[in-house]
Amino acid sequence: MIAMLASVRTVDEALIAAAAGADFIDLKEPRSGALGGLRPARIGEIVGALHQAHPGLPISATIGDHAADEVDAIMTRVAEVGDCGVDYVKVGIAGSSPRARNALLSRLAAAPWAVVPVFIADRGLDFEAIEAACGLPFPALMIDTEDKGGGSLFDCVPATTLAQFVHRVRAAGKLAGLSGALRLHHLPQLLALAPDFAGFRGALCGGTRTGALERDKVRGVAVALRGEAQAVQICAA
Repeated sequence: MIAMLASVRTVDEALIAAAAGADFIDLKEPRSGALGGLRPARIGEIVGALHQAHPGLPISATIGDHAADEVDAIMTRVAEVGDCGVDYVKVGIAGSSPRARNALLSRLAAAPWAVVPVFIADRGLDFEAIEAACGLPFPALMIDTEDKGGGSLFDCVPATTLAQFVHRVRAAGKLAGLSGALRLHHLPQLLALAPDFAGFRGALCGGTRTGALERDKVRGVAVALRGEAQAVQICAA
């Protein structure tokens, strides 16, 4: 079963997503980029509301978009977000040289919070950095796209490359996540790859990903994801 990660930016959206069947709640500001970060005060507010209404539901939050060589700024934001009580801190791994990306991963692995590196796939995947991350104590690795108007993850990365990512991350004993302008019609491709979780935002909103999250759309993706998975299991039996 592929777990559903729903990205939200307010308390209301978080409670809607949780009640409508999301398995993970991810806190971000979609108007500020692919991994746009919310203010710590807003993150803390959402975390408190979710802990009260849906205790035990995993919560992640992004730190904002940074190049890999902005190490000090990244680590400051990781601390700010981690101190808000989220279960996972998501950090984009993009830009700069492979050496800078590997150095950043080492710093992130030593942080006292559970960090999830998110590899930005628009210009291809850096498997040297992914391999380095697989050898470090991260709970999960994820792929996302930066240009949400440039097509989905499947338009940026061949399915064989995505399968290689999922296999390598799983072999390292970590969770593998996929995201990047995913929609309902991508479910068959997702099921073929079988990541541990898939991230959604635009598919859950009215209009674009910067619009308001809608309960029926969240429920629709959750039901379709589980229904498709069950159908595959029945056919394989």
